[in-house]
Parts: sequence; C-alpha cells; structure tokens
Amino acid sequence: MLSKETKAAAGKGKRSKIVFVLSLMAFGLSLAANAQCAMCRASLESEGNKTKVEAVNDGIVFLMAIPYILVAVISFVVYKMYAKKRTQSQDSQ
Repeated sequence: MLSKETKAAAGKGKRSKIVFVLSLMAFGLSLAANAQCAMCRASLESEGNKTKVEAVNDGIVFLMAIPYILVAVISFVVYKMYAKKRTQSQDSQ
C-alpha cells in the first residue's frame, strides 16, 4: 500500500502534466482560429472592405469560444465536486 503522502505527490505530478498538455492544446488550437466559412469569406472578399472582414473573423472566433468556455467551466466544477467527494470518502476510511 502507498502512503497518503506518496499518493498525493503522484496525484500532483499527474495533475500538472494534464494541465500542461491541456494548455499546450489550447495554445495550438488558438493559432488556427483565424478562419471563417467559405460563404462568408467569398461574400466579404468581394466587397474589398478589410476592416469588415476582420470584424467578422473576430465575431466568429468569439461565438466559437463561448461554448468551449462553458464546457470547461462545467467540467471543472464537476471535477472539483468529484475530488471533494473522493477526499471525504478517503478521510472517513
């Protein structure tokens, strides 16, 4: 059996690796965020208004980011609830 300190240290190392990988993935996904659908691009490029094209791109990225942020927040809350419940059940044993 592993001691509580050993389990805690292993959990912290694993958690920091997961945070690092998720941060790396988030950074990698943000690099490709300058895109829009083909219909929007064709419509806006025909007008020649560069400011309008950039505004539509920013709007698309903003609208795309909101669902991901909501899922991340909900996942974090569920994880914290699970971790708290697991800690309480280990303490009672």
